[in-house]
Amino acid sequence: MTTGRVNPSNRLEDQGITGLGAIYYNLMEPALLEQALIRDEGTLGKGGALLVTTGKHTGRSPKDKFVVRTSSVEDNIWWENNAPMAPDAFDRLHADMLAHMKGGRFYVQDLYAGADPEHRLDVRVVTELAWHSLFIRHLLRRPSREELTDFVPEFTIINCPSFTANPERHGCRSETVIALNFDKRLILIGGTAYAGENKKAVFTLLNYILPGKGVMAMHCSANHAIGNPVDTAVFFGLSGTGKTTLSADPARTLIGDDEHGWSDRGTFNFEGGCYAKTIHLSPEAEPEIHATTTKFASVVENMVFDPETRELDFSDDSLTANMRCAYPLEYISNASENALGGHPKNIVMLTCDAFGVLPPIARLTPAQAMYHFLSGFTSKVAGTEQGVTEPQPTFSTCFGAPFMPRRPEVYGKLLQEKIAKTGATCWLVNTGWTGGAYGKGARMPIRSTRILLTAALDGSLKNAKFRKDPNFGFEVPVSVPEVADVLLDPRRTWEDEAAYDVQAAKLVKMFADNFAQYVPYIDADVQAAAIG
Repeated sequence: MTTGRVNPSNRLEDQGITGLGAIYYNLMEPALLEQALIRDEGTLGKGGALLVTTGKHTGRSPKDKFVVRTSSVEDNIWWENNAPMAPDAFDRLHADMLAHMKGGRFYVQDLYAGADPEHRLDVRVVTELAWHSLFIRHLLRRPSREELTDFVPEFTIINCPSFTANPERHGCRSETVIALNFDKRLILIGGTAYAGENKKAVFTLLNYILPGKGVMAMHCSANHAIGNPVDTAVFFGLSGTGKTTLSADPARTLIGDDEHGWSDRGTFNFEGGCYAKTIHLSPEAEPEIHATTTKFASVVENMVFDPETRELDFSDDSLTANMRCAYPLEYISNASENALGGHPKNIVMLTCDAFGVLPPIARLTPAQAMYHFLSGFTSKVAGTEQGVTEPQPTFSTCFGAPFMPRRPEVYGKLLQEKIAKTGATCWLVNTGWTGGAYGKGARMPIRSTRILLTAALDGSLKNAKFRKDPNFGFEVPVSVPEVADVLLDPRRTWEDEAAYDVQAAKLVKMFADNFAQYVPYIDADVQAAAIG
């Protein structure tokens, strides 16, 4: 059985995927929600949201991600960061997965990745679960019904959670596998029902393809001043650092919350939706994001709820701290209609410092920005990856190492060139701990972070008096209206200032040791910019 709208010359059979029991092409949200409920994949929540769980995988599995090692990509992949898979192992994996799929019911979404037509990627996503099809329909960009009649996929993703990989036969690590084959323009995902693997697979593709076209691929959120796309800001950061929360500013227009490109024409969102963390989400602090959890066809992932009232418990992390909600951009009232912005006027690098050393905001020189971009210091927060149960300090280059197929210097050089060309102002913002390290200090007050960011983006912060940080050499404001002066000097927030000095010295050494790997590839001014 085959239903739905599709290019008649580009059905699955034309891609060698045959023998399926039923194929549903490009179903829209009501039909996908209906299918998910009929198949008992989830529960109908308040407002028509879909409440689902993902089983044992409640976060990404980066150690199970592989790139097929072929001659065409051999010299371009950062192999120290991307596990290789032999082509013949991939072929066995592909054949075994297709055999496993025979007789099954599958859902196909033909979607765009990228709001800029000049740089978009046409992606076909084949999923075993109806709710995965709904999820990726939210997260990528949806062609019109007319555009589907001549849609030709450039890459195809096949996601089959019920398939179990065999490490010996398939050249992988476990029963879970995410395998990217750039030659065959194909990604295979098996053994995990965590929906985030779908979107991050697309992000990885774009991170490989776009730099070859001179386009900077960025793990960041972005917004611009209302009515003024020229005043664009981007927010780099790993999961849990505040990209979604801080970019969803009612006083600015949201371009997107996670993945963007920066071309010669400006900034563009890769996605058509958001994937927001919901732990401790409140209607007071984040009213619009909170409201999406009860909107029609939103996908609410791994949240505990009352079985009778379907009320969500935003504080119960017994399933995972990585509880999330996926929804289309139009569910945010101030979202951009075209998801396009100008060249970034401000570049914000978000870090979650579990050491309690970094100030809430600092102004960076271009060389310092390059240093902190390549360093990508933050703390992995609970639940975002398998096995992470409390904040773990980490260096994730370009604020997204798991999604970077090329060497970090490729992305760093692009960023350096674009900052030099546009004159963007760069900031480092710590949304982590203050008054002590994790376990003793407290999370940075979000109200203060918002005030400082607003002052940075509207230009008023440049009028503040700045001091030079003795540990990292960047500039830190001494006083900002409505923010306690003591918060701006992290040493003063500690009960024991000598203990702060010890912690700061430890962090400085961690930075220096980590950065040593990039020294052969970067300019001297970047090397010298790190430590004050």
